[in-house]
Amino acid sequence: MAGDAKKLQPIIIKKVKKGGHAVHGGAWKIAYADFVTAMMAFFLLMWLLGSTTEGDKKGIADFFQSPLKVSMLGGSGSGDSSSVVRGGGKDLTRETGQVKEGQSEAKRASYTLRALKEEQRKAEKARLEQLKAKVEEVLSENPKLAALGGQIRLDMTKEGLRIQIVDEGNRPMFDSGSAVVKPYMRELLRELGNVLTEVPNRLTVEGHTDAQPFSGGDKGYSNWELSADRANSSRRELVAGGLSEARMLRVQGLAASKLLDAKDPNSALNRRISIIVMNRDAEDAVLKNLPEEPEADAAPAETGVTQVPGTGKKPQTQSPAPAR
Repeated sequence: MAGDAKKLQPIIIKKVKKGGHAVHGGAWKIAYADFVTAMMAFFLLMWLLGSTTEGDKKGIADFFQSPLKVSMLGGSGSGDSSSVVRGGGKDLTRETGQVKEGQSEAKRASYTLRALKEEQRKAEKARLEQLKAKVEEVLSENPKLAALGGQIRLDMTKEGLRIQIVDEGNRPMFDSGSAVVKPYMRELLRELGNVLTEVPNRLTVEGHTDAQPFSGGDKGYSNWELSADRANSSRRELVAGGLSEARMLRVQGLAASKLLDAKDPNSALNRRISIIVMNRDAEDAVLKNLPEEPEADAAPAETGVTQVPGTGKKPQTQSPAPAR
């Protein structure tokens, strides 16, 4: 019986109901994102204010106070500085920022490459003018060389300072058909070699003859070979006077291709040695193998030709002589 009573007892199940929170969505995430964005904007604003110069701050303030006035003046800001340092930029004496280039008291000179080269040309020309005066002084102070004043011509060309030693009928540089320098011309060339050591410019030595054909020139040795040999003999005398071999850039014989007296091709003036103290442009044209501008044929009345003071004699045009 006891066992049956236990079986008849009811089974009681207790259910505990917990109180729940109100239903909500993801609105808090949006609010948090807005907060982070606002903080980021705040820190950016603080950073910008800290890195902006006083001049730019004043310009911004002026813009908001009177935007039309600032825009009409063409200003992005009264300071217009690109530096965060107080005063800013290259002019550290300014306390309110760097002003615009166009508003500075003294406009800074800007040098382009072309302007720099032009300045170098002017300086080099002045140096060659000084060398020209030095040559004239040395030749006039030496009694022996002063007697040769009528045979020396100094002038400025597009290539530089040109020193020409021309023949006279009674005082040639070389014997007829010879490339051996006369003793009095040897002294002149050595003195020139000593003077030319004062400048670093490189040299061209040219030999010229008159238009009278060399005997037997068609078969071999001609005015071309003769003018080249005379130029090389002159080079040796310049080196003997103290000029460095490294200063020589060209030694060439031109025969009668560039006459000094075109009206009389056989004139003694056409038999000459030309020493050219080259400027930088002429050197570059040779070293870089650039084409040179054609130079006008020289005439008897050349512009800028200076006769070295000496005996006061002028170069005389002699009748055709056997010597070339």
